[in-house]
Amino acid sequence: MADVMVGYPGASPSEVESRVIKPLEKILSNIKGVEHVHSMAMNGQAMLIVQFYVGQDVERSYVKLYDELAKHENMFPTGVYKPMVKTRSIDDVPMLGLTLWSEKQDDYQLRQIAEEVTSEIEKVKDVAITKEIGGRNRVVKVVLDKDKMSGNGVDAMGIMQMIQANNNSSQSGSFVTKDQEYLLTTGQFLQTAEDVENLVVGVNANLPVYLKQVATVQDGPATPNSYVSFGYGKYNEKFKTASSEYPAVTISVGKVKGADAMKISEKILDRVEQLKKTMIPSDVHVEVSRNYGETASDKVGELLLHLGIAIIAVTFLVVLAMGWRGGLVVFLSVPLTFALTLFAYYLLGYTLNRITLFALVFVVGIVVDDSIIIAENMHRHFKMKRLPFKQAAIYAINEVGNPTILATFTVIAAILPMAFVSGHDGSVYESNADWRFHCHVAFLVCRIDRNTIFRLPFTARKRRAKTQRRAWTRNQLDLQIIQ
Repeated sequence: MADVMVGYPGASPSEVESRVIKPLEKILSNIKGVEHVHSMAMNGQAMLIVQFYVGQDVERSYVKLYDELAKHENMFPTGVYKPMVKTRSIDDVPMLGLTLWSEKQDDYQLRQIAEEVTSEIEKVKDVAITKEIGGRNRVVKVVLDKDKMSGNGVDAMGIMQMIQANNNSSQSGSFVTKDQEYLLTTGQFLQTAEDVENLVVGVNANLPVYLKQVATVQDGPATPNSYVSFGYGKYNEKFKTASSEYPAVTISVGKVKGADAMKISEKILDRVEQLKKTMIPSDVHVEVSRNYGETASDKVGELLLHLGIAIIAVTFLVVLAMGWRGGLVVFLSVPLTFALTLFAYYLLGYTLNRITLFALVFVVGIVVDDSIIIAENMHRHFKMKRLPFKQAAIYAINEVGNPTILATFTVIAAILPMAFVSGHDGSVYESNADWRFHCHVAFLVCRIDRNTIFRLPFTARKRRAKTQRRAWTRNQLDLQIIQ
């Protein structure tokens, strides 16, 4: 989605709606791929939220939006500013939050430290958006005295214009002398509170009127518009040493699209540890208030832990029922299947998320079940003792190999249509279907490879095994005839 903001100074909400919003809504709604257009009219400005269909190419959608706005930029009445577009995506959501707090320093001092830390964090590769939340910025306030202004013959509007005019610098040309070119710069920016105090804002009785004669200039914190406090819960171990709430500033960090949140968060935390030795004072504490990289790592670790427990539990049950050979088949088939699946995802550029992890859990039962079918059939032939051990293994695999492969194709055919569902649900089903499809394909490859592996050592004896089976069948027939 994208936010389109248009300024119209002095206009009422009704004028903004009729002259800005309604024409823009008609234009934006006709863009191919736009699902909804939400608008809001306010005093002197308008904001429209353009929402695209799920699955649309983001870059192309933004290009279409910019083209339509540029094509119709002359349709607005005089006084309307050029539309400003601010794009939004899921990658704008912060993946890391660092909170700076202190028992001794206030929010104004913490804000200044946070801004320095933010500039260092932005140097880390794949860091996209950073923002400081809380604390007061440094500003220069000009508090006017109306009585002094009246006595010196100046007004607030004239003072504001003089401050803006003097806080400016521009290139004013150049000249050449003795084969050297010199660039001319006129004006300079205001740097200190004294520079602001010494500005001439008017003339009274043929004498200059300085700003410090009619106003008080203050260099310090701005008026707060948000508050951030930090404190521990009473069940936290650190509550005993820090039981109150303290002023704080939070730094939110976003990543670029496709980057690994786990790796970026580790790099940022390492950089912060280095800054504690040089930039962050000892009485300022840094707490991690949000870390999606750590959360993702914990979920993957938890999944692998439960997956390992499931494999060991199933292997133990199969060993009790069918012996160690059947358990070994199950124990090796599941990790091999998921290894091939993860390798395929690595090559195709897919990432791990909650949906794909759910799909991985979903196929665990099917993978284990198919492995048990082959192992159980081999175990049955071993118990029957009609063929030698090696020939019985090959015969058992050939007996159920094709039906289980066909069952895998059936499951693939059943879940494949999920990848073609459109809309928001389609994006969810697509990840699920991809995961299950690749898991089943990987298991299919494993099954074919396992059949081949079982066969390779015994290909030289395949003809003798067939002869023995025929002899065994003939003996059985002779026995039935005699009976």
